[in-house]
Amino acid sequence: MHVLITGAAGMIGRKLTTRLAIDRALGNQPIDKLTLIDLCVPERPPGFSNHVKIRAVDLSAPGAAEKTVAEQPDVIFHLAGVVSGEAETDFEKGYRVNLDGMRALLEAIRAIGDGYRPKFIFTSSIAVFGAPFPDSIPDDFHLTPLTSYGTQKAIGELLLADYTRRGFCDGIGIRLPSVVVRPGKPNAAASGFFSGIIREPLAGMEASLPVPDTVVHTHASPRAAVGFLLHAAALARGALGARVNLSMPGVCCTVAEQIASLRRIAGERVATRIRREQNPLIARIVEGWPQRIEACRARELGFKAEGSFDEIIRIHIDEDRGGSFVA
Repeated sequence: MHVLITGAAGMIGRKLTTRLAIDRALGNQPIDKLTLIDLCVPERPPGFSNHVKIRAVDLSAPGAAEKTVAEQPDVIFHLAGVVSGEAETDFEKGYRVNLDGMRALLEAIRAIGDGYRPKFIFTSSIAVFGAPFPDSIPDDFHLTPLTSYGTQKAIGELLLADYTRRGFCDGIGIRLPSVVVRPGKPNAAASGFFSGIIREPLAGMEASLPVPDTVVHTHASPRAAVGFLLHAAALARGALGARVNLSMPGVCCTVAEQIASLRRIAGERVATRIRREQNPLIARIVEGWPQRIEACRARELGFKAEGSFDEIIRIHIDEDRGGSFVA
């Protein structure tokens, strides 16, 4: 099996690559080749003796997508994208990367023809939904995004559904909740503070909280996000029917409940490293996102997330901090 990962240098891309390198298989099929691409050259996974190709690629550039799929990968994880905050502040870049890049990749697949139909897993987002919201978002809730990022992801979902319907690929779009706790440095995502108010205090640093404690959101760990991707790739063709895009499960809680989890696990001193600094742009973006996600179809299909925010924090401490934190 040949697996292609776009956006392989990103956090989820790196964790997915590491998992595949350890498992050396996907859906009980051995992986013979990995192709890893991003705007910067991704890291080569350690310990993977099989063939690995790493390249810096801008899929929206002329001819780039065609070269990327020329060797006809069997499974494509399309993770590449400009994150929410950056897509809102840099309109042209958001559409070029999130929309033009995906369209070019799908078109390159279609152009090969001759029966080529790869499994195509697309990371969408709950940002495809827009207010006003019911108490909980059902699987059939309409797509009315209120940000450029959400609009780009919604268009991507429609493209994926149509290219799948026409038989050009076997697509599945997974709408990720906010993935926390993200290790490393903050990125330009509007949701970045959800990770920051946990990650920085555990590292002995102060963190900025730009929204009220009452904000409600749904979260899943990076471990769960990788699990979503692997489970999506292993689903039998046709398991989703015509509705190939679906929302993933997660832990729904307020910011105050996040902080309470941090306090339970790490203590009061760690929790007091959070500074409340209102940011009107971030607050406006977050207000346009859904809060609770039912994800009934995903659960019925076997997708699983954590059961509590405490569990999410413990995963971060164990997997990204070597089991310890700065008290």
